[in-house]
Amino acid sequence: MTTIVINPVSQKRSAQIFNAGSVIAMLCMPLFPIFFVWIGISIFVYSANIQHPNVKVRKYTQYAGYRFYGISGALLASMIFAGILIPLAGGSLHLLLLLWSIGIIVVVPAGVYSMLKAKRENWQDFKCNLSE
Repeated sequence: MTTIVINPVSQKRSAQIFNAGSVIAMLCMPLFPIFFVWIGISIFVYSANIQHPNVKVRKYTQYAGYRFYGISGALLASMIFAGILIPLAGGSLHLLLLLWSIGIIVVVPAGVYSMLKAKRENWQDFKCNLSE
């Protein structure tokens, strides 16, 4: 059995990375390629961090995933029903701005708060045992 030590900086970075990517993607949402690229990358980041040995890192990633994937699902649903929503919103640009502002309201403040909370958290060396 091998024991590895995960340093505090690595744990903090792992806890912050999904939130940081989600905040950046949401702020750049009208630039669709950046948003969709982050959706692809986020699946890898989420999969890696949700299996992290430290439970605190998992929690930060889990809640960031709830926020980002919830908004992404709502955006997908709004694209499916765009034919109905565009006239209700007063045009496609108004619908885009409405969806963007909803995404920003949900993801950005909570993501920034979570990153700051992870920064203030008392991270310590984490030892985990790996079986060979």
